[in-house]
Amino acid sequence: MAFDPEHRLVVSVVPGKRTEEKVHHLVQDFKERTGGRLMNLLTSDEYPAYKTAIFEAYAVTKEQPRTGRPGRPRQPQKVLPKGLKYATVHKERAHGRVVKVTTRVVFGTLAAVLAALTLSLVSKVVNTVFIERHNGSDRNRNRRKVRKTCCFSKDWQVHEAMTYFTMYSYNFCWPVRTLRVKVAKKRYQQRTPAMAAGLSDHIWTIREWATYSAGKRIRDT
Repeated sequence: MAFDPEHRLVVSVVPGKRTEEKVHHLVQDFKERTGGRLMNLLTSDEYPAYKTAIFEAYAVTKEQPRTGRPGRPRQPQKVLPKGLKYATVHKERAHGRVVKVTTRVVFGTLAAVLAALTLSLVSKVVNTVFIERHNGSDRNRNRRKVRKTCCFSKDWQVHEAMTYFTMYSYNFCWPVRTLRVKVAKKRYQQRTPAMAAGLSDHIWTIREWATYSAGKRIRDT
């Protein structure tokens, strides 16, 4: 899952076991949904497929300058845009508990990553806590994913459909407490991730979201 922590928005979902193929699908889908824009900062754990997938999705072909020497000209090379920044989180565990967390800059420079963190509204360090917290919310909304449960899915297609349903309806139908804004003394306006991201102006009902025309949804997007 690709997650926007500032708006608590689920941007892209690819159900299934985490494999290199699905990671490539996720990153490409995320790029398409965000119009190819470079994000302020990309973070993940140290699963190596993310680095390759991000490079293949965002790298552009660049012609190499001629050297003026005899011989064949150098072949064009793929390079990443200068504004792309990507960092990973490494957790060391002992006796089932996290005892140390370290970060590593993969794409971009340390100075660029630190500058990106100063602009963040939710965190000043590289981490993956927001998506980990959302995993807990997802298990609460989709009982098929609860550990040690008799409610587990017996059919993969149903499990996949319920994953899409619960995660994307969360964006429009689930008010998040930390997104509420104060509108008067002791009065708050509840907001969903879609409202915080400017994609909606009200909290949708499940019926409203489920019966919304797919074609209209695509045009609005």
